[in-house]
Amino acid sequence: MKSVSKSRLDEIVANARKEADKRASGYRERALGMYPWICGRCTREFTRANLFELTVHHKDHDHDNNPADGSNWELLCLYCHDNEHQRQEEALRAQYVITEDQKVDVKHNPFAGLADMLKK
Repeated sequence: MKSVSKSRLDEIVANARKEADKRASGYRERALGMYPWICGRCTREFTRANLFELTVHHKDHDHDNNPADGSNWELLCLYCHDNEHQRQEEALRAQYVITEDQKVDVKHNPFAGLADMLKK
């Protein structure tokens, strides 16, 4: 694997951040111009003084899906936005929970005979 110089790596990271900021500011500015400055969940109202606490949430969680009509966006305060993403993570984890009927009997026990070995 070819090593990348630190300055080149810094440049790549800086460009990636700049592009992400540009992409975010584009849809953020459009959403703020389209919708009232109110959190869609808790109905907290925002002014220019605290507008930085109002975020644009992508309903389908795809930050590259930014239709011109804003149909994939909703304005949420920082707290409600964090809560929404936490709920999504918990829902994804719940999909991987093994139910009683999915359990399998395990025949192998890696600790079988361990007590006897420890006595020696």
